[in-house]
Amino acid sequence: MHIFYTPDLDSDVFTLSEEESRHCSKVLRLSLGDHVHLIDGKGGLFEAEISAINKKNVQLKIVHKQSDFGKRNHHLHIAIAPTKNIDRLEWFLEKATEIGIDEVTPIICDRSERRIVKEERLDKVITSAVKQSMTAYHPKLNPAITFSEFLNQDFIGARLIAHCMADAAKQSIDKLVTPHQSYLILIGPEGDFSPAELANALENGFNPVTLGNTRLRTETAALYACFEINYINR
Repeated sequence: MHIFYTPDLDSDVFTLSEEESRHCSKVLRLSLGDHVHLIDGKGGLFEAEISAINKKNVQLKIVHKQSDFGKRNHHLHIAIAPTKNIDRLEWFLEKATEIGIDEVTPIICDRSERRIVKEERLDKVITSAVKQSMTAYHPKLNPAITFSEFLNQDFIGARLIAHCMADAAKQSIDKLVTPHQSYLILIGPEGDFSPAELANALENGFNPVTLGNTRLRTETAALYACFEINYINR
């Protein structure tokens, strides 16, 4: 069944946006009486019937609703330095949404090769992955922020930082966390965090973690961390 993302759904009768209406009627060629799924990004999964259709608008009538669909037992927030090749960051957002993530913050670090991101574009990548994977919760994409400013924000839960410095003590993620928590994991740029950034993070209560014996790309490291947290909470 076809899925539409409808974050402003607030009644049992709903009209798709002009863009989604065009996709529904012209591309998918759906017609009166056909059924579709709607997700509101806040845990709501709906089954709806097409009750009216014209060139610019498709009206739907909700026939079944389910709240807290696929609600997770933990909260995962990954703060990641944007990759020089933005396609790699988009790949991470797509796969992390499919696996399970709640919040993402792009952090601008000392060694970041990319310091500007188009958040609207990245959010569209997330929305597309939400629809593809039938995820009722839409991960939150925060505005890009500098590393130092990010560390000044409050966070309740496990704080982890993944880095590649060989002379620093690190533990695996599963040794530092327990299930059903909130987790914040910092993932640095291609050139890794600077020593000053690592020291700043440790002073702010972050625990250093290892993601294996090989040096991973930024987006691979972030997805590895995402998978491990989800595995711990399976």
